[in-house]
Amino acid sequence: MSENAAPASAVAELADADERRREIDARIEEYGESTVESVADAYDRATGLLARYEEQATGTGRQNFQKFVEFKAEFGSFVEELSEDLPAYDAFDAAGDRFDKNRLNERDFELAREDLEPAAEIAGLLEDRAEALDRYREHRHAVRDALEGVGEEIADRERLLELGDADLDAPVEEIREPIEAYNDAVTEAFDEFRRNASARAVLDFVAVTRDYPLVEFREPPERLRAYVADSEAGEKPVPELLELSGYSNSKLDHYVEAPAALKRAVATNETYLERLDAAPLRLDWPPRSAADLRWRTDELVSVVGRFAPEDVVADLRAVQTAVRDADRFERLRTAAIAAEQLSEAEREKIERGAVERELDELRSRRERLEDALEDHPNR
Repeated sequence: MSENAAPASAVAELADADERRREIDARIEEYGESTVESVADAYDRATGLLARYEEQATGTGRQNFQKFVEFKAEFGSFVEELSEDLPAYDAFDAAGDRFDKNRLNERDFELAREDLEPAAEIAGLLEDRAEALDRYREHRHAVRDALEGVGEEIADRERLLELGDADLDAPVEEIREPIEAYNDAVTEAFDEFRRNASARAVLDFVAVTRDYPLVEFREPPERLRAYVADSEAGEKPVPELLELSGYSNSKLDHYVEAPAALKRAVATNETYLERLDAAPLRLDWPPRSAADLRWRTDELVSVVGRFAPEDVVADLRAVQTAVRDADRFERLRTAAIAAEQLSEAEREKIERGAVERELDELRSRRERLEDALEDHPNR
């Protein structure tokens, strides 16, 4: 199915489902809801009697004859109680006439069920309505999903056009160079901090960053944090602590007071310690928007200054300076993203106007889907 056909099909199926739902509603309204419910109740009672007595009332023994008499009386009373104004009354009456004989067989019950089919059709309207409403809601959901998909495609094409307007000769080094300088500096500083500071100091630092939501370090495991906080081994750097965790308990006896405690706290959290690096402190390239970067660098200044030399913080402030002129930053950022993300094929599509044509078609498709949802409201 083509991209155009999928939304068109969803709209057509929704319209069909709504028409079916309206047809059933009209039939129920023609009879009246309570009347349809009365027919449904009568049909359930009739078919219940047929199912309960069919096997016993069609035999030849004395007991079967008693059941035959009992069945005739019950079914006859049931029909007599019905109002002759009830739709499909004749169906119940005809079914009752099938049993006005001295002996019954399975064919009599089969024919009685056929007689009841007009009543079954009316009784089934309530279930048909519920099923039609379910189908209507399913198809409306499909249209809503199609609308969401078209919206994403429109955003994608609009982004392509925005990137296509970018000046690929723009001096993106104005923003790339300070970001790269900061990233290199903070990575080196954190590696040195992790390599030389105590594990206690490193984990205390990471724990503090939870107050800075834009600096997304994973919080230290509680057992590990408690161990390095309370034990003498917590004064050792992270690499040395990891090395010790690989020793046997007998060898560890020469280095720490409680080898088993170190094993429980450190060996079980080796992956966390090994993956602890400067990634949450680095800036993305291509960069985030000027507004996002401004908030993030403000937090990073407070965080990085806790462990890094002043020159690293100075590199970060250089990034803040580059972001200060938000309009120019966004132009350079768009150029950087275009250079990084826009393929040659996409550039060619933009140049020959194919993206704009796609965008026009997608917007028309969106309008048709929106109209369909408006014409067929939620029920």
